[in-house]
Amino acid sequence: MAGIWLQQEDDTDWVVFVCSEAEILHNIWKDKCYMAILAFLLLVLGLCEPNEATSQKPNILLFMADDLGIGEIGCYGNYTIRTPNIDRLALEGVKLTQHISAASVCSPSRSAFLTGRYPIRTGMNGHDNGGKRVLLWNAASGGLPTNETTFAKVLKEQGYSTGIIGKWHLGVNCNSMDYFCHHPLNHGFDFFYGIPFTLVNECEPSRPGEIAVEYKEKLWFDAQVFFITVLTLIANKKWKLIDITWTVIVIFALSGTLFFMYWFIAFAFQPYWNCLFMRNLEIVEQPMDLKTKSGQIIKEAKAFINRNEDKPFLLFVSFLHIHTPHYTTKEFRGRSKHDLYGDNIEEMDWMIGQILESIDHNNLKNNTLIYFTSDHGAYLEGMEGSPHLKGSNGIYRGGKGMGGLEGGIRVPGILRWPGRLPANTVIDKPTSLMDIFPTVTNLGGGMPPKDRIVDGKDLMPLLEGHVLNSGHEFMFHYCAGHLHAVRWHQTSSETIWKVHYISPKFPEGAGACYGLKLCPCSGEKVIYHVPPLLYNLSSDPSEKNPLPSDSELYSKVLPTIQKAIARHNATLHKVPQQLYGLNNAWKPWLQPCCGTFPFCWCNKENDP
Repeated sequence: MAGIWLQQEDDTDWVVFVCSEAEILHNIWKDKCYMAILAFLLLVLGLCEPNEATSQKPNILLFMADDLGIGEIGCYGNYTIRTPNIDRLALEGVKLTQHISAASVCSPSRSAFLTGRYPIRTGMNGHDNGGKRVLLWNAASGGLPTNETTFAKVLKEQGYSTGIIGKWHLGVNCNSMDYFCHHPLNHGFDFFYGIPFTLVNECEPSRPGEIAVEYKEKLWFDAQVFFITVLTLIANKKWKLIDITWTVIVIFALSGTLFFMYWFIAFAFQPYWNCLFMRNLEIVEQPMDLKTKSGQIIKEAKAFINRNEDKPFLLFVSFLHIHTPHYTTKEFRGRSKHDLYGDNIEEMDWMIGQILESIDHNNLKNNTLIYFTSDHGAYLEGMEGSPHLKGSNGIYRGGKGMGGLEGGIRVPGILRWPGRLPANTVIDKPTSLMDIFPTVTNLGGGMPPKDRIVDGKDLMPLLEGHVLNSGHEFMFHYCAGHLHAVRWHQTSSETIWKVHYISPKFPEGAGACYGLKLCPCSGEKVIYHVPPLLYNLSSDPSEKNPLPSDSELYSKVLPTIQKAIARHNATLHKVPQQLYGLNNAWKPWLQPCCGTFPFCWCNKENDP
């Protein structure tokens, strides 16, 4: 067989025709004009057929787990949790073993995934103040900025049907004059079915709360002090022990009462404020019923695929699994060797298999790029009330929320596209979740925005074997706004170096920040490394043995990384912080409500 490649004048779209050698007029091969004419005539006459894998825009199906560690699935070395469907994707596609998240917590990581940009460029990096490293409320005004370009926006412009099912956690409303500005439908998605927030313990009534636990304890203590203070003022006024007017006492009492009522109402009704489910802009469950979610997500994903079987689509399935409270349907409870945590992973794997059946049933397998990953590493501190339910990041140190430690940012990365990507292939080069942005936009015929820096790299040349490296020479690992670590891929020696400037301070003999919701990014509970710690990840992936700071190799590697940081810093500009201050506070007037506030409850999915 021989082929003719026909390129349009804008250098963007290629058409491939496959013909037998007998059909090729060899004497005119050298003239490109005659090549194009010949290819057109052959197509019109039906002498050859277009190659389906390259002449059509591919469908794109993205799977993202929530808090899944790289050490928790079979194809990455776990032999105690059954993940046959994920393992099959790796067997039929490409497995990335050094796939890196842009952040070790969800809102920053997901913003980088959608935009291809470090969170610090978009203001989504969070702030190490009061734990505001992720979005804390549906009724907050912070979120993914409206001027950011997601891959969904680009693909929608190229004629794709775009949908997201599951978790969003990148905001809903901006302010009272601009509702739904952070909503998925305002970021390029045609269809949304899922939770605008994230799954938390508060969504399952039998579990202890996990949102702002320390702040709630402090609030309760302050409320008692306030109440005692008011009583003391009243007693002193009555007995004329101090010279103070009743007006001052009343104003003080009313102001404090309103303050504490605001926060107690906010926290008391959290299952209603945060645990809601939406279909596009409409709330369909408030609070949501976790028992039905797995089945509904499968049903909606299959329906989306069926609706769009004849046109290109982008479907982002953003699982609620395996975030706390690890809610698992009764069919999967007790099936794994790791209690509810393992059950939850095995249920998610089954869900993936169910959705893949729709791809096969509609004969879309050979024209669909499928990608599987996690937003960051596993959570090691354990669930409130059930500390034994915690994850594993395999041989890698650290986990969720731990800045630049490898266990918090190295995640699974699997891509399958039969006929285009090689099967059963492993690539051990640095790649990033941010790479999905340029990869899928280029495949869909779009172009990344020209007015901003895109940190991701197109993965296709690496995946197809056309290049040896991904294009990521340096990667920068932030914890909120603090640069914790940097990795350098020294291609001349094929060595991965990693330098740590800041890392969490664990309790003696521990490997996590037990007793805290997340490890801090700065302050007294971190270690500032002076001099910085330098690791050779190629030989020490567990980050156990830093190089001596007085060694010749250290003195050669560190200056190179320092220069890279200086170049990186020169590209950063001040942007509004989306997850800090009032942007991440509960605002009653922005609360999504199914009903009349504050009576927000409904179940339209199960209503007759």
